[in-house]
Amino acid sequence: MTKFIPYPFYHDDVPIDISFVFENEKPAGKHGFLKVDGRDFAFEDGTKVKFWGTNFNGWGCFPEHDYAEKLAKRLAKIGLNLVRLHQLDADWHTPNIFAFTKGKRVTGAQLDPESMDRLDYLLYCLKKEGIYAYMDMYTYRTFRSDEGILGTSNRSIQAIFDDRLIELQKEHCKNLWTHVNPYTGLAYCDDPMFVLAEIVNECDLYHQNYFPPFEPYRTEFLEMFDAWLKENNIGKSAADFDLEDREDETLIDFKTYLQEKYYRTMMDCMRDCGVKIPITGTNWSSTPENTKMQLLTDYFDEHAYMYDWRWKEFEKHCANIAVTQRPDSYLAKGTKLTGINRPTYISEWDVPWPNEYRAEGTLYSAAYGLFQGWSGFAIHTYSYTARLERMQMLGKEIFAEKIGGTPYRQGIFSTWNDPAKFGLFYHAALMTRRGDVAPAKNFTKIKPLSRSEWDEDIMKANFEKTGIVADTEIGGVASEATVDKEILSDTGELYINREKNYGWIDTDMTKCAYGFLLKNGRIDLKGMSVESETDFAVIALSSLTEDSIAHADNLLLTTVGRAQNTDAKFEGDLMLDYGKPPVLVEVIKATIEIKTDVDGLVVHAISPEGFEIGKIDTVYEDGKLKFTLGEDTQSMYYLIQKA
Repeated sequence: MTKFIPYPFYHDDVPIDISFVFENEKPAGKHGFLKVDGRDFAFEDGTKVKFWGTNFNGWGCFPEHDYAEKLAKRLAKIGLNLVRLHQLDADWHTPNIFAFTKGKRVTGAQLDPESMDRLDYLLYCLKKEGIYAYMDMYTYRTFRSDEGILGTSNRSIQAIFDDRLIELQKEHCKNLWTHVNPYTGLAYCDDPMFVLAEIVNECDLYHQNYFPPFEPYRTEFLEMFDAWLKENNIGKSAADFDLEDREDETLIDFKTYLQEKYYRTMMDCMRDCGVKIPITGTNWSSTPENTKMQLLTDYFDEHAYMYDWRWKEFEKHCANIAVTQRPDSYLAKGTKLTGINRPTYISEWDVPWPNEYRAEGTLYSAAYGLFQGWSGFAIHTYSYTARLERMQMLGKEIFAEKIGGTPYRQGIFSTWNDPAKFGLFYHAALMTRRGDVAPAKNFTKIKPLSRSEWDEDIMKANFEKTGIVADTEIGGVASEATVDKEILSDTGELYINREKNYGWIDTDMTKCAYGFLLKNGRIDLKGMSVESETDFAVIALSSLTEDSIAHADNLLLTTVGRAQNTDAKFEGDLMLDYGKPPVLVEVIKATIEIKTDVDGLVVHAISPEGFEIGKIDTVYEDGKLKFTLGEDTQSMYYLIQKA
């Protein structure tokens, strides 16, 4: 019988603190500036690094000082080491980087002093806790008439080729990177807590079905195209082309000329401002041409989502599907950007609420990212606001139905209080930062031969069996014609079965069984077995010491599956009612055996407040610790420690 118990997450703390594991990594920047080291990132002193992080969206980047201190400590306690500063420039929220409050008409793009004070102090707090920053440059900025601009929308494709818009971006770039943080005493460009930078979020010239959307930029584009055609002795005029044609090679070549010029201009601007860290262009592999363009930059960035919902103001539909039920991997498209001698970072990923099977996403992403040799992940998003104490619900952290005209910004992507995703960050951070999962032994090289083969060939590659790299010099495609239903990685550490709908992670330091565990009976890993009485669950165990699980005297066990608001109501895929606080988690009933040479281990159940609520009865014999969860002293977190 299914049972749910309250397990709210609080905005200013987490139940368990694992920051001691990474104590030697404080403050952020102690190893010098981040550099590219082949397919990896490394600091100036040679220390290699991978990042497990989150996005801060909009107002979330500008908390009050006292909350910034608690927020930074909260992230460190759960193991994060990176925050991507996202949507700083969006004027649908305040504070933003140009305006602290709503009311006064904003006429330019000068940095607002009150907003910058909050951002500066947040960065100071993050730095103390060993948390690095990823800086977005152009995300949702609205260019204004006072700046000599006519009618631009956010993420404007014309900002890639219009000289005036580029000059305004360069001005903002200089203002921001040369800004001195009074709390650190360093200009942003001189502070090694900044590790990555991006020119423009989710924007390129290749994949839009409209181009450009309005005047005067359409005429400007045609005039530039005519000049380029003449300069390259191509006997056509711009009027001969359909600007919405995504296949025309001449049009693609011209777009490539414009986008390359834009990237080089903005990278030169940042370097002239003193920026020393790796820079990328944009963050998706929308087309093969756009991916090739990223070779101009220092690293590849990708966004990877798994959702299928229709989210309108009054009708909210969500298709429930598990990672282990999909015919392929939502992460596979990240292989488009895994290039030779380039690191890959996933700056946005999510399996958003209210998908009831979203708990699979966190450790699946972390594990397969490590297997592919990627440099880490940042979930989208932590929150859209810094006033989180008032809203304790999943999926809704503001009272309005929309932000900036978009319904999903009310909190669908927010994860700060979601036990099913954020609740598993302890294990994801440990896996990622320690490198618990080994990279693939073998790598398949892929170079799609045409645009039409782009997605098809990537999805044919067996992403979960071997590593995948995009070969920029050697032709050919992956040899495997289908994605197998049952896949064991070539390292033997990762397994997924899409027919039986479950998977596992089996390393010395972290072990996990996830998916529809009840129907699959006892799952045996090396030194651990799991037998679940709950149909869907994620059961993860990690060492909190430098010793493997078999020798550790301090272990963290997390059991979580479905999480929802109290009294939430669904009718099929239609959500009728968000519900109300507190957040509930399904009690996971399971019998677990752990092979260990440490006797005297005690299993402590931990409450949302971080209290011990009781001890779980155990049996220790033949070098195995055996216990059953979910009957008494119910929780989602258990510390297993030597008495």
